Amino acid sequence: MQNLNLVHLNGLRAVEAVGRLGSLQAAATELGVSIGAVSQQVIKSEQQLGRQLFERTPKGMVATEVGQVILARLGEGFRLLSSAVAAAHRRDENVLTISVAPVFAARWLVNRLGSFSERCPDISLRIDASSSLTDPATSDIDLCIRVGRGTWPGVRSELLLEQQVFPVCTPTLAARLKAPADLLNLPVIRDGRAMFSWDVWLREVGLAGRPVESRHVFNEASLCLDAAISGQGVMLAWQTLASHAIQAGQLVVPFGPWAKTGDGHYFVTAENARRSERIEAFKRWLREELAADMAKLKQVVATGCEQPPWQPASD
Repeated sequence: MQNLNLVHLNGLRAVEAVGRLGSLQAAATELGVSIGAVSQQVIKSEQQLGRQLFERTPKGMVATEVGQVILARLGEGFRLLSSAVAAAHRRDENVLTISVAPVFAARWLVNRLGSFSERCPDISLRIDASSSLTDPATSDIDLCIRVGRGTWPGVRSELLLEQQVFPVCTPTLAARLKAPADLLNLPVIRDGRAMFSWDVWLREVGLAGRPVESRHVFNEASLCLDAAISGQGVMLAWQTLASHAIQAGQLVVPFGPWAKTGDGHYFVTAENARRSERIEAFKRWLREELAADMAKLKQVVATGCEQPPWQPASD
């Protein structure tokens, strides 16, 4: 490793960040230094290595051919270093750190954790509420739960639940509805960050391309649900988001079907992670808890549905 004496590690860190993020600005933000400092580190590293690693273009820093080779190895090396640091920070082997989207944590997971504690009293949970996908291999995160297509690079993903969406509104608003087309006359509460549009569901009932009347737009699905509960309009929701409100009678599903978005809830772990009984115990519990809740949800929806053709799908 004597060749590491020929170049400063801080410079290599700057090179790796610029190559991965594609700009000096993004690298400076991540490293917590100025753009000028990152630029100087990259220039110094290129001088020490005797190679030009980047082309400076109007669109950003583009790796040269030799730079691409070096950056690939630097990325692998820094991932291993990050993993070593994360391992050193693990203080209690009985603590399981779960990274989960805030809306799933608040609307479905948190109020069920007592059941997990009863089943696994020796395992303590640390819930990290975050929407960004953290690489479990380079952090202290043991397991992520994310919504998407399950095709994230560099990790192992395992389907937990296919996402299905359906309209929800208060019983008072639902009383005004006779057919799916009547929903077009109600104000719609929009989730500005949703990965799907109303057309996903409208297409299933033969209303594809028909305009809906937007009232409010929020950048958080949990706020949309609160607005729907308060009677401000109809929302296109999914199972884990609306389950509690539907079972509590705050919201109803006036019409089906439940339309698949192509996304799903996934368990995400490090690509080469060793089997952990703590993680497997949590996954088994969550699968069972989710299956039981989905069965209850479908029963409530089917019981309250006056039009059998619009009952939720059984799969």
